[in-house]
Amino acid sequence: MDKDKTSECFNVLNFSDPADCPYYMISRATLSVTSVLKKEFNDADIEGVKPAYLGVLMSLWQEDGLKVVELGHKVRLEPSSMTGLIDRMERDNLLCRAPDMDDRRIHRIFLTDHGRSIKKPVLNALNNTFSGLFDGINEKEFVQTMTFLKKILTNAENRRKE
Repeated sequence: MDKDKTSECFNVLNFSDPADCPYYMISRATLSVTSVLKKEFNDADIEGVKPAYLGVLMSLWQEDGLKVVELGHKVRLEPSSMTGLIDRMERDNLLCRAPDMDDRRIHRIFLTDHGRSIKKPVLNALNNTFSGLFDGINEKEFVQTMTFLKKILTNAENRRKE
């Protein structure tokens, strides 16, 4: 769909009804999923993990020891947001900062033993959560949803930079 046709589509929506407003629906879905994840983590006795930590944990499970800037790019957070997030995750014994061996002005982020040990239970909790949340959604719809969400995120990031 080209940009003009997309704009036409949004002009006919009745945004006075929250159920027709994309922002409202995305934010409600996010809050609801976060609530379900918190309960799942609690039920699984996974200590110190909050849904907000998932991007950092998943990135470090793929590649431990990333520079703070690299990690911020992977999880799409600004440096100011990364600082607070890393502080909280360090407080919750999930990761630690260490100076870079080549440049001590730069810090790398490493998982703690606890941060590494929770990978399997966290991934199991995510699988349990999303198998229920995506009930009735087929693979094609799931792929489309992920494609749409990635496009929305990219478009929002581009708009923010303008």
